[in-house]
Amino acid sequence: MTSEEQPRRQRRRRRPARSGGSPSPGTEDRGNDRRESTGRRLPPPPPPVTPAGDGPGFDGLGLSATTLAAVTQAGYSQPTPVQAGLIPRAIAGVDVLGQARTGTGKTASFVLPILELLTSSPGRDQGARALVLVPTRELAVQVRDEFEKLASGSPLRCVAIYGGKPIKGQIDKLAKNPEVIVGTPGRVLDHMSRGTLNLSTLEIVTLDEADRMLDIGFRPDIEKILRRCPQSRQTLLLSATVPPPVAKLATRYMRDPEILDFSTNEISVETIEQFYFTVEPTRKFNLLEKLLEREDPRQAIVFCRTKRGTDKIHERLQRRRKRDDGSIACIHGDLAQNVRDRVMREFRDGDVQVLVATDVVGRGIDVSGVSHIINYDIPEFCDDYVHRVGRTGRMGREGVAYTFVSPEEGPQLTRIEMRIDKLLQRAEIEGFVATDPKPTATPAELAAADRGETAVAPAPPPKPAGPPLGKKRGPKRFRRAL
Repeated sequence: MTSEEQPRRQRRRRRPARSGGSPSPGTEDRGNDRRESTGRRLPPPPPPVTPAGDGPGFDGLGLSATTLAAVTQAGYSQPTPVQAGLIPRAIAGVDVLGQARTGTGKTASFVLPILELLTSSPGRDQGARALVLVPTRELAVQVRDEFEKLASGSPLRCVAIYGGKPIKGQIDKLAKNPEVIVGTPGRVLDHMSRGTLNLSTLEIVTLDEADRMLDIGFRPDIEKILRRCPQSRQTLLLSATVPPPVAKLATRYMRDPEILDFSTNEISVETIEQFYFTVEPTRKFNLLEKLLEREDPRQAIVFCRTKRGTDKIHERLQRRRKRDDGSIACIHGDLAQNVRDRVMREFRDGDVQVLVATDVVGRGIDVSGVSHIINYDIPEFCDDYVHRVGRTGRMGREGVAYTFVSPEEGPQLTRIEMRIDKLLQRAEIEGFVATDPKPTATPAELAAADRGETAVAPAPPPKPAGPPLGKKRGPKRFRRAL
């Protein structure tokens, strides 16, 4: 029995209420009553991000003066709990399995130890000394940018290798023997088979978003890569969740790893307000327009389940909304890599206000300006919901998440609530009818209803009579060609 099915016996399945009218009295307190009736213990609040000026800073984590100067230049004042716990153990040379929810600064928690270890000791041979494996191309670009930002003043070089880009340019960069390689498993294997990437000189291997890489089928590729790495390497594994496949991978390829769990009982971030709308599928786009008009978000991500649906919503928003062409964009796996890079660059720069996307940006992407998350399609898996919502509320900031739920998707909403151990609040937009209008009744039906009778439906019109019996149709005439 899975962890998601086990609480289902103790909790009644919920079907979302219909929107379009005022909520019934006592709806706001219903969540507290349900919690008390089921006897579930409310989880303790998650540890807040350490504010500037309180607690030990980065100077107490064993970093050198050069790294501390780069951290200060990057604008980091105080470490988050995951950074304060993981950085000293990684610098000590210990294999670490770190679990922390999204938006807690996991990227810097492994970038800083890598920079510190590579700077403090010269490499044995010319070649790559650190390898970081990530699930998506966008995350590879983001991790590379983080390396370059924190390695200012250091001679270390970082190269990102991923699919969708010409491989010749990546081969030329690898020929210059960069110290740090960030890549997706498929493209790393491609370079290994071509002989352009040698892993025999690696000292540190990092698996970022390990649960996501296993979910999308990268496990065979990851195992091939790890088997080619030196046995004396140090391995860091970071993940938002640690399901059995991740634990098995850590047991097989890590040496006595220390497990550091920074996730609290409440998976979703406390600073994110989470709501849901009950809406018919045919009324979703109208609700999306009304919601964007009411909220006027600083930056928003609209998540769709399919690539085709993403394109449709993007086209309709551009056609219906009276905004500049550059304020709305879309991204999914079928777009060319240069288009995906351009869209993500414009979104980070704030030139794109609304980004319609699939789950390709649901993991690891850090854009500080995202204030709203809209789940146009409810995610298929509960963990996908956690990571979608985690694109806002980053590093202690506030955010809002809305989920569109059709009346038939009530069980999926219940599973999400059990996963995050939190009840989503029902939201409504004044004056918006979320259900399809019913067909109007005829005057005869209205009069019969007033008398308490049931109106008799009129008889259907008679079908036209066919040809008389015994008489067949004439032969078809064909026009003779000239």
